[in-house]
Amino acid sequence: MPPTDPPKVSGGQSFALPGPFSHSHRSRPQYLASIFGLTMNELDFTNASIDGIYNPAIARACFNSLGEACTVAKDEAFFAENEKSGHMYLLVEGEVRLFRRKTVLDIVRSGEVFGEIAAITGRPRTAWAVARTPCKALRLDAAQFRGAIRATPEFALMLMSIMINRTGLALALLARAGKLSERLAAKDSRVFTKEVIEDLAKALGNPQPVKVPARKTVMREGDIGGDMYAVLAGRIDVLIKDITVDHIGPGGLIGELALVDNSKRAATAIAETDSTLLAFSREDFLSLVRSNPRFAVTILKSVANRLTRMTFTSA
Repeated sequence: MPPTDPPKVSGGQSFALPGPFSHSHRSRPQYLASIFGLTMNELDFTNASIDGIYNPAIARACFNSLGEACTVAKDEAFFAENEKSGHMYLLVEGEVRLFRRKTVLDIVRSGEVFGEIAAITGRPRTAWAVARTPCKALRLDAAQFRGAIRATPEFALMLMSIMINRTGLALALLARAGKLSERLAAKDSRVFTKEVIEDLAKALGNPQPVKVPARKTVMREGDIGGDMYAVLAGRIDVLIKDITVDHIGPGGLIGELALVDNSKRAATAIAETDSTLLAFSREDFLSLVRSNPRFAVTILKSVANRLTRMTFTSA
């Protein structure tokens, strides 16, 4: 459990970089099951990381070339809840516990990235990050993060994979605690302006918009992801386990979570009103991320904001 007294926030210090990471990203499902007492079915979303999107070597290269090294002692904090700091970290050695108040949100092991939400959104920290063991890490500030996206677009895909993984964990914990509710819904789910959507449609060759009548199901929870959709007109309800958790209007996105890593749909989407959608295939999406850093950062902010809402609800 998190300590009763706030841990000391470490300023960190430099160190000589060690060799390869000691843990594989692929062992994450079994590890989370043991930490949180969840079943493998509840953690099915974590298996998506094995498809190659998350590549620790690429992450390490980005952090090595643009970031700086730091060490944090056991039980000291990388950052504190509500702190205004914009670093994201790649853990090289050790384990880190992420928690809000006294609720553990995730356990980070070597080769994994954390602290990305504040760097992406510029908002205060939503959780503590405390070293469970002596830790060595590499860190990027917000400017270095943007430089990494421009230099290596695949880095954006890896960050999306990480946040989608954490979103899945948050959903599993919310469902286990019976906290899924419309309180998760955003006040404004707009991701893209009308002008940006027009630019995206042009980049895709101006495809024919998809017309969806009211009450028609656009996607079902548990299905394998196919397309992502930007809402051009109308309103889409998002449901998890038959509970409405969001309403998506013009400029909003649906289906992006499963599209990144070919995982199962985390939610069902049903048209509340007659709606018009712009469809993105996975190939379209990956091409746009690699060719348009602004698009990549916009999607990252959307996923980060959704994860932030779930973090506040689950803790």
